[in-house]
Amino acid sequence: MLCFPNAKINIGLNIVEKRTDGFHNIETLFYPIGLSDILEFVNNNTQTNRINISNTGIIIDDDINNNLIVKASRLILNKEQSEQLNIHLHKNIPIGAGLGGGSSDGSFMLKALNKNFNLSLTKDDLQNYSQQLGSDCAFFIDNTPSLAYEKGNKIKPINLNLKGFFLVLIVPPIHVSTKEAYSKIIPTKPKISLSELIKKPVSEWRNKIKNDFEDSIFPKYPEIKNLKNKLYDLGAAYASMSGSGSSVYGLFDNVIDVKKHFDSSYFIWQEML
Repeated sequence: MLCFPNAKINIGLNIVEKRTDGFHNIETLFYPIGLSDILEFVNNNTQTNRINISNTGIIIDDDINNNLIVKASRLILNKEQSEQLNIHLHKNIPIGAGLGGGSSDGSFMLKALNKNFNLSLTKDDLQNYSQQLGSDCAFFIDNTPSLAYEKGNKIKPINLNLKGFFLVLIVPPIHVSTKEAYSKIIPTKPKISLSELIKKPVSEWRNKIKNDFEDSIFPKYPEIKNLKNKLYDLGAAYASMSGSGSSVYGLFDNVIDVKKHFDSSYFIWQEML
């Protein structure tokens, strides 16, 4: 079975409060984009006593037991079924860039396994399983614009259509860990909820919708801040860091090719939404 787990961008991200379990409650808007990985699996009737997974494109160095695709398989399949899987992932979505690539891979695997093995899991079942994989995995079950809250695991579909905007996504050769991004955050409850702010025209978002992680990331990595400023200089109607970084995106009213402004060390994705 073949599927194409896509990335997401965050439109606004408020760190609302510190939880008693050590995590943070957040408020953000997830928006799906076309950048995607390629995930394929086949059934291997030869008993191997392990899941076989291979990887091309961007290479993943993590222990196989930490891979969300493998975790998804072990979560909803019995031992015999999971040990008969041959999985291949061609990784296109940059890792550690705030784009949700790993979470998308895990959730798409849940959906594909449900279909392939006729497990008859409902959407609610899949969302419950996805929350066991990671905080933002539930979003990729429906994969539509959604307001995420609490740890990012609670999802509420929201009416937002950015069709007609041209997206430019840039990832510098910088890795920002989630732990690092949270290290200097001071949680603050916003005066106006994000669900209200996104109702305003995109041209007004610049001074109203922000990503709280920028306050801690930009001083340490001024190159990321410069990327955001550069997108505005090139005419973006709105620009922001996505998630906990390091990717930065801009929404443009017209098609623009920004590749000549950045050297080959930058990952660049452009698409009409």
